[in-house]
Amino acid sequence: MKIDLNADLGEGFAAYRMGEDEALMQIISSANVACGFHAGDPLIMDTTVRLALAGGIDLGAHVGFPDLLGFGRRPMQIEPRELATYVIYQLGALAGFAAVAGHRLTHMSFHGALGNMAAADAELAAPLIAAVAAFDPDIIVSSSTSRAIEGAAERHGLRVATTFLADRAYDKSGLLVPRKLPDSVIKEPGKVRERVRQFLDDGTVTCYSGERIKMDACSILLHGDTAGAVQLAREIRAEIQQGGGEIVPISRLMA
Repeated sequence: MKIDLNADLGEGFAAYRMGEDEALMQIISSANVACGFHAGDPLIMDTTVRLALAGGIDLGAHVGFPDLLGFGRRPMQIEPRELATYVIYQLGALAGFAAVAGHRLTHMSFHGALGNMAAADAELAAPLIAAVAAFDPDIIVSSSTSRAIEGAAERHGLRVATTFLADRAYDKSGLLVPRKLPDSVIKEPGKVRERVRQFLDDGTVTCYSGERIKMDACSILLHGDTAGAVQLAREIRAEIQQGGGEIVPISRLMA
C-alpha cells in the first residue's frame, strides 16, 4: 500500500507560533501551508516553503476564509465570485514564495469552514474549483470525501486526492461533522490510531452515528495545531510502515 501522510502547517501568525512544523516535516510526505487568510504571514510562508523544499516534501496551498481571529473555522457569507478571487489570491501568494525558493505547488486544499461548506454545496464548490483550474490545470485538489468537490474537479479535468482526516468524525455520507458537536474532534491518541488501523485494514471508518462507511482515500491528514501532533504523527507513520505500507508524496501517488 502506498499512501501520503500530510499535515496543515505554517499556521502561526507574526510572533504567535502554532504547532511544531520543523518536527512534523521530518515525518510527513506532503504539507498544506496556510496562505495568510486563516493563518500565516509572508515570513512564515517563506520559511515553511523552504523547509518543505529542504525536506523533499510536496507543497500545497491551504486556502480559507479571511478570518484570522476565528482561524478560518467560522462560516462566512461571501458572494461566490468574490470568494473565488480569494482562492486565486492565496494560491498566487504561496506560488510566488515557492517560485523564489525553487519549489512548486503540487496541490491545494480548502481549510476549515470554507472546506466544509464547499464539500456540502455543489453550487459553491463549482466556482471555487473553476478558479483553481484556471490558476493551474495540473494542480491536485486534496479533499475529504465530497461529491460536490469531486464532481466539479472532474468537469474541469482536475485530479482529486481524497484524504482521510484521522482526528475528525464523519457523518454517514462521508462529510465531516460540525466541530460544535461533542467528540467531532478525536483527541485521544489511542482512538486516532485505532481509526487509522481500521482504515488501513479494510478501507472503512466508523462514522459519528456508529455505522462503518467506505473510505476510498489515498492520503491521511493530521492537524498540526493538535496537541501532541508530532508524537501522533510518528505513531501513525510507524503504523503504516509496520503494516507494509510505503509513505509517498501526494504528487507521486497521483502521477
